[in-house]
Amino acid sequence: MPVIRFVREGRDVTCYPGENLREVALREGVEIYGLKGKLGNCGGCGQCITCFVAVEEPATGAATLTPRTVVEERKLLKRPGNWRLACQALVQHSVIVVTRPQVALQDGDRRLAEAQQQPLPEGPTSWPAVEAPAEPEEEASTTTTTGEGRP
Repeated sequence: MPVIRFVREGRDVTCYPGENLREVALREGVEIYGLKGKLGNCGGCGQCITCFVAVEEPATGAATLTPRTVVEERKLLKRPGNWRLACQALVQHSVIVVTRPQVALQDGDRRLAEAQQQPLPEGPTSWPAVEAPAEPEEEASTTTTTGEGRP
């Protein structure tokens, strides 16, 4: 499974390919919101821009997240090019993320360099196959009836 390395939190979290970055972070207890976002956010519709994160692409050049959406292009027009709205980004491959990039990260350069030096597992690129459950065989009726129509 892809791994999301949250630099600020010092955590690696696994997810399935195609999962929403915001939903994974919230599920895993990673705080992506600052004070404004905690007080009120749009719930993942891309309208409030309180869930933005900085994404560090690997040197391999592989796309780790889906491309920016039209909503992101509009809302993040004056933000750095590596910022994304977590609610609009789907994880494709392992990725390094800095939550709340607008807040200074103590020893940020060192911590980011360390996160980039540690290899990220590639993980599978698809959801696990689920086998359909076997249909139960119909049991033959072994009940005998009396002449009165009752068993």
